[in-house]
Amino acid sequence: MQPEHIRASDADRDMVAERLREAVAEGRLSPVEHEERLDTLYRAKTIGELGPIVSDLPGPGHDAFHPEHAPGVPGAPDGMEILGQEARDLAGQSKGSENMVAVFGGCERKGRWLVEPRTNISVLCGGVDLDLREAVLSRREVTIQVAVILGGVDITVPYGVRVINDTSGILGGTELHGTDQVTDPNAPVIRLTGTCMLGGVSVKAKKPRKSKKRK
Repeated sequence: MQPEHIRASDADRDMVAERLREAVAEGRLSPVEHEERLDTLYRAKTIGELGPIVSDLPGPGHDAFHPEHAPGVPGAPDGMEILGQEARDLAGQSKGSENMVAVFGGCERKGRWLVEPRTNISVLCGGVDLDLREAVLSRREVTIQVAVILGGVDITVPYGVRVINDTSGILGGTELHGTDQVTDPNAPVIRLTGTCMLGGVSVKAKKPRKSKKRK
């Protein structure tokens, strides 16, 4: 049997649906085109029928960005620049997802690190501190999913990053500081999902760290 004639699985369809969603966020597809392709996607029965749906779209991560102090870079929001070779090499190490757990303790990520397409954070009576100002985003849009119970997650992003809050709260919630006014459709996106119970997520936009001058 030829590969294109193999029956498509739910996982195969989910991968294509994710790429279509990214294409809308990147401005490559209009909402109408997105809906039309989703209809075609969920009618597809074989691998061969899935290919044409995304054949005119670049691969995931094609337009990846990383936060770094780079004012004046043409076409990039303040605090962002197109990936350099070093950052591309780091993005090439992506495994797709990362799990971070803080149970009666804490977890911290800062400096130069890779933000996977999906980061899952679980907090129970603890805290997580993420600083994305020098991090490398593996894709233009990444998702951070949280499950917070009696704890908190603090996230710092550079100015110019768009933060979309899709979390839900039960005696808790998510607060955004300095990110609400970013409307540039080409801006890198941090999408927050998940649930906060008796806890919360705080997102703040700050300037990149200033390097210490040597005496």
